[in-house]
Amino acid sequence: MSKDKERLKLGPINYIILGVALLLLIIGYIIMAKNEIAISPVILVIAYAIIIPFGILYKGKPKE
Repeated sequence: MSKDKERLKLGPINYIILGVALLLLIIGYIIMAKNEIAISPVILVIAYAIIIPFGILYKGKPKE
């Protein structure tokens, strides 16, 4: 296999999804700093366990 096929091919959509995850992480930690411990863990788990892996693994529609 060539190195080109082994690399992750992140497109602009992937970076947008990862940017949303980063924004949620920042919001989650800010909320946690304000002692709102009921909602902040939910936001952080969603960002870490769902959105970041989705942003890395998402492959857009193939170009025709």
